[in-house]
Amino acid sequence: MVTSGLGEREGFVVWIEGLSGSGKSTLSQETAKALRASGWKVEILDGDEVRRMVFPELGWSRKDRETHARRVSYVARLLARNGVAVLVAMITPYETSRQAARSVEGARFTEVWLKCPLEICQQRDPKGIYRRSTQGAVAHMTGVDDPFEEPLNPDLIVDTSRDGVPVSTQRVLDHLRAKGFIAPGPVVAT
Repeated sequence: MVTSGLGEREGFVVWIEGLSGSGKSTLSQETAKALRASGWKVEILDGDEVRRMVFPELGWSRKDRETHARRVSYVARLLARNGVAVLVAMITPYETSRQAARSVEGARFTEVWLKCPLEICQQRDPKGIYRRSTQGAVAHMTGVDDPFEEPLNPDLIVDTSRDGVPVSTQRVLDHLRAKGFIAPGPVVAT
């Protein structure tokens, strides 16, 4: 674990991407609980929430999605450089956006792809978005009529169609430990 010259923890960014319904928000919330239990300051930047509350002017075009990802990565960097563990839960459908986020964050960044088949995500449909897209109420639905480019080099792949929330959370925590972002020890998924 890296600390600043003042003995404070150095923050980091975990960029969690995947289709709607793949488990990004759930995994972020569970990972945040475990990190907070071990004394970390944690912020979750949920792509939908940030868009709604901070950047409502953005639409769903490729340009707007890339702008949204760039803005979120900048906010994440500001938080991380102030000792915060930042969990970004965002679809991030384009490889160019993922690479741009990685380049802004630098070495204290890790990309986690929640690999989950579209059919499973459609069955889960926690926000009813897939249902609304089939009714024509949602345009540019990622994975349906707008592409989700499979990540080229994610740092961790978690198959949420196979692994439940506790196993997926533990995989993320183990990954953070292996990268030296968190100390070895008792940080476990609850």
